[in-house]
Amino acid sequence: MRFFSDLNFPAFTAGFVAVLVGFTSSVAIVFQAALSFGATPAQLSSWMWALGLGMGLCTALPSLWLKKPVMVAWSTPGAAVLATTATAAAAAGTPYSMHQAVGAFMLSGALVAVFGATGWFEKLMHRVPMAIAQALLAGVLARFALNGFAAAGADTALVATMLLAYLLCKRFLPRYAVPITLVVGIIFVATNSIKTMTSWQFPLINGLTMPVWVSPSVDWGSAVSLALPLFIVTMASQNLPGVAAIRASGYQLPLSKIISLTGFATVALAPFGGFALNLSAITAAMVMGPQAHEDANKRYTAAVSCGLIYVGIGLVGAAVVGVLQAFPKALIAAIAGLALLGTIGNALAAALENPEEREAGLITFLVTLSGVVIAGIGSAFWGVVVGLVALRILKHKA
Repeated sequence: MRFFSDLNFPAFTAGFVAVLVGFTSSVAIVFQAALSFGATPAQLSSWMWALGLGMGLCTALPSLWLKKPVMVAWSTPGAAVLATTATAAAAAGTPYSMHQAVGAFMLSGALVAVFGATGWFEKLMHRVPMAIAQALLAGVLARFALNGFAAAGADTALVATMLLAYLLCKRFLPRYAVPITLVVGIIFVATNSIKTMTSWQFPLINGLTMPVWVSPSVDWGSAVSLALPLFIVTMASQNLPGVAAIRASGYQLPLSKIISLTGFATVALAPFGGFALNLSAITAAMVMGPQAHEDANKRYTAAVSCGLIYVGIGLVGAAVVGVLQAFPKALIAAIAGLALLGTIGNALAAALENPEEREAGLITFLVTLSGVVIAGIGSAFWGVVVGLVALRILKHKA
């Protein structure tokens, strides 16, 4: 099979790091969202089943079919919006039930599928200049890189050791810089016993997680307060930078079909806890760059590896998530930041290359990096909006 002949160690490591970063950086927010709707332990486990299988299959199958990396993730900003809205409603004495939440998930997924099937979103993205798209990507990724270096404040020795290992590998073994740095970090953690493993208690039958069906219920209140914000945040804060990551990597993908796939998958998995699936930006940058494979035509193996690991996690539920969470936060932040350095540098270089678009690109980068949230919509969306306005004004100045 071509996949196995194309796969190498850096590609598999890139897929593993993508899972490690994707899960551990935001799984707590997903749990918070589920609990805000009154999820039981069985339903929490089912959410991991639905999200793991959804992300895994929507990543692995298109990547295998197209022989290009396709990365799908859950909507972390969407989970945050859900948790905030549900908590506020409960505090006001009008809590949303899990049935209403599922109905909202399905409605949001249906809207995503429509935007994909009609090609509206792809047409909109084609109107965004490359400089703005590259600056958007650099701003999104730079926040993770900053967190990586900021982690030195919590664990200076670990981050310094990983940085030194990365630099030495970039000098002598550049192709293996990220996997060797990860191994060095794990050995350092194991040797110094920085953090002990924690166990999560979730209902398992024969070692496999059992999905729990929740019937959907749709009403006007949940549609406006849950479904619509979830749709807007997913498209603006997730799919928008996800497309930017794809364009920056030079891959030509059927974006409309992939976005439709995430929408349909959300609708199908929503009753089991699949609240929102979308294109990934952070983890996509990890598997679409040269650090994953020197041959761009073989980087799909990193995405497939990531997808298969996602599926494995989904099948055994949050038990594996507990193992992944045993990794120190400083290690996760450091390996994420170091793995993204090359992509950030390339994106910034492309964004600032054209003197006529340089200031608009820089503004896009800074607004996106700021993390500002206005009207419940994150900085990725506002970075593009402000950047486009700036570009229009600067290009039409007298």
